[in-house]
Amino acid sequence: MSAKLSFLSLIAAFSPLSALEPTVREMSTDRPDTTESPYSVPAGLYQIEASFFDYSRDANRGEGSADQWIFGQINFKIGVTHDSDLQIIVDSYTQARETGSPRASGFGDVTVRYKQNLWGNDSGTTAFALMPYVSIPTYTQVSEEAWSGGLIMPLGVSVSDRISLGFMGEMDMVHDAETQGYDLEWLHSATMGITLTEKLGMYLELVGIAGEDTDYQALFDTGLTFAVTDSLILDTGVRIGLNRAAPDFGVFTGVSVRF
Repeated sequence: MSAKLSFLSLIAAFSPLSALEPTVREMSTDRPDTTESPYSVPAGLYQIEASFFDYSRDANRGEGSADQWIFGQINFKIGVTHDSDLQIIVDSYTQARETGSPRASGFGDVTVRYKQNLWGNDSGTTAFALMPYVSIPTYTQVSEEAWSGGLIMPLGVSVSDRISLGFMGEMDMVHDAETQGYDLEWLHSATMGITLTEKLGMYLELVGIAGEDTDYQALFDTGLTFAVTDSLILDTGVRIGLNRAAPDFGVFTGVSVRF
C-alpha cells in the first residue's frame, strides 16, 4: 500500500489538479455500508477506499450453495471540482464457487462513477448527490460479460453531533444472460451512523433490492469504523439476509485513506 501511495503522490505532483487549493472538509467515505455518501472528495485531493476481503455465502439455492470472495476491491477517487469527484472501482481478485460447478476466479469488472453533489457539501443539515455509473466487462471467468450502468441518488441528514442518517435510491440496468437483454433493478437503503467515541463509530442499515424477474431481497447490515487519523479510517462489518431470496451472510473489512 505504501508503494502505491508514493506512486500516486508522484502523479499528483504533476497533475493540473495539484495547483487547485483543496477545500478541507471532513473526510466522508462510500464504504463500508451500502448507502453511498452524498459528499464528494475536495478538488485536488485523492481518496482510496479498499477492502482487504469481502466474503458472502448463499445456501438457500435449490441446487446447492454459492460462495464468493473478493480480495482487494479498490475505489480510487479524485476530486475534480469543488462539488464533484471521479471514481474508478476495480475488483483486483474475485473467487466464486457454486455447488456442482467448477470454481471461477479472476479480475472483476471495472466500474466508473461520477459523483455530483447538488447541495450540502460544506454546510447544512442535509446533503444530496447524483452519481451515474457504468460497469465495463473484463471478460474473465467472473465477469458479467456485458456493459451495465445506472444512477445512484444518496441523501444525508445530520440529526445531531452523534447521529446521522443516510438514504439512497438506485436504478440499475442489469444484463439478463438468458434473454441477452437488460432488466431494470431497484435498490433502496436506509442507514444510521452513530458516533460512539471520538474515533469509534458504528452503523445500522436496511437494504432492499427488487428486480423485474427476481424476488425481492431484504438485508440487514451493521459494522464499526475506527478513525486512526482524520484521513485514515479502518472498518469492518457483516451483512445478514432477512428473507430466502437474499444472500444468507457476508463479512468484510477494509480501509479508507485521503491524501
